[in-house]
Amino acid sequence: MTHEQYRIMLDGGGASVPTPPLDRWLVCDARAELMPRIRRSCGGLDVKPMITDFRAGGLAVEPMPVVHTSHPTFGYLMRVSGRRVVWAPEFWEFPEWARGAGLMFADAAGWQRPIRFAGGVGGHAAVSATAEQARRHGVARLVFAHIGRPVIRAIDAGQEPPYGEWGVEGRVYRP
Repeated sequence: MTHEQYRIMLDGGGASVPTPPLDRWLVCDARAELMPRIRRSCGGLDVKPMITDFRAGGLAVEPMPVVHTSHPTFGYLMRVSGRRVVWAPEFWEFPEWARGAGLMFADAAGWQRPIRFAGGVGGHAAVSATAEQARRHGVARLVFAHIGRPVIRAIDAGQEPPYGEWGVEGRVYRP
């Protein structure tokens, strides 16, 4: 995410490694399986991955709790120029604090059914339910991120979400 001269990385891992300079690397889950990789990627960037807020130049980024797994996990609410943007790439229950967002990036691991974690300790919401909840909560633009295997199969079959759009790597999104 870039705003004015500020650069913030949200989650990441894998091939998603920013180039310097970087002001903050914000993560949603400090225990995520990608954290060792993310920590290594921070090496030459003079930042540490963390769950925290960021405020500068009219931009406010605040971690907000999400129901996802057995330990604390978060999404981020960003406010800039009177607009609200939500980053919530993983959740079991639709986050109430996303209400009225101009743009929301949401979990897309499950297609028609949610994905329940072993032991019943959370999981991933289904695209169908997230689309319905986002519409009901007044989310103006919904972009599905963190796309899982069931959703990849649906995309390959030419299916579309009932509301919202598939996230595309490298695309610029505005509320």
